[in-house]
Amino acid sequence: MDLALPCPLEAGWELIRTVVLPREGADGLPLGGFSAAAYQPESDRLWLLSDAPHGHLMTWGGLAQLLNGMATALTPGPRLLLRDADGQLLPEGFDGEALVLEGSRAWITSEGRRTPDRTARLIRIDMNTGRQQEVLPLPPSWRAAPGRGLAINQGPESLTALAPSELLVAAERPLLQSDDPSLVPMARVSKGAAMRDEGALQIRPFAKTAGLTDLLALPRQRRLLALLRGFQPPLSWTAQLLLYPYPNGRAAPPLKPLHGWDLLTAGLPPDNWEALAVGPRLRDGRTTLVLGSDDNFNPLQSSWIAVMAPRRTDACPD
Repeated sequence: MDLALPCPLEAGWELIRTVVLPREGADGLPLGGFSAAAYQPESDRLWLLSDAPHGHLMTWGGLAQLLNGMATALTPGPRLLLRDADGQLLPEGFDGEALVLEGSRAWITSEGRRTPDRTARLIRIDMNTGRQQEVLPLPPSWRAAPGRGLAINQGPESLTALAPSELLVAAERPLLQSDDPSLVPMARVSKGAAMRDEGALQIRPFAKTAGLTDLLALPRQRRLLALLRGFQPPLSWTAQLLLYPYPNGRAAPPLKPLHGWDLLTAGLPPDNWEALAVGPRLRDGRTTLVLGSDDNFNPLQSSWIAVMAPRRTDACPD
């Protein structure tokens, strides 16, 4: 489904619904750490990726029914534990951060700690078994070296599909070797080719207080949405949604925002917002934007699902 933007852009976003997910599953184990989302309209299933010590995917059914008054709650499904190529559970600390579904497989990014046993990477898994099928190394400029690469726990944080078998990956913060603290690097993944640098997003004036937590490509509109999350102790949060031109080549200059929205002023609860996905269609025809928050398994935070829709005036085309 294609997501329309607010029209005019200044009209902003309408908060349609918020849901707080339970802290415990039917198996008695803790729920939380949801850092990425993807929605399947044909089955009305919302997939959430957890960065719990043993990383897993989990489905929640009935989001469209909930929005359109035909259900009162989301229906949780079983956990799909992530496994290596031999079928063993991925080691603790995999730290999954981003998710793209592609048929019966899923692409997932893992944040690194700049150590040999916890390297940042992109993996492809079988959605039926959770088993790892492929591991893609990051571009050389992203890899850990003295004074270079991704900082600890700073990505890859975001992932979105530009086209079938073509992905865009982004970090959370600038690379260590960057001389501009407002430039967040991106990389492109094309079928059969090595991951390559794809320029950067400029996040000024939020560079000192926020980082990029998810991307959403809008191919038909040739636009890119970026979710920026900021935090200041003890529990002060910000959430910005920025609109960018579409990436079109690694030689391009940094992409600068075309417009931005403060989502907290639109009613989004202040928390650790990390997930962004296209959601169900409403009865009035608008396609929605789904956001998810990572509670860090902290009792002072919550695992939120929020659904927003673009505001559009009567003067805007259908």
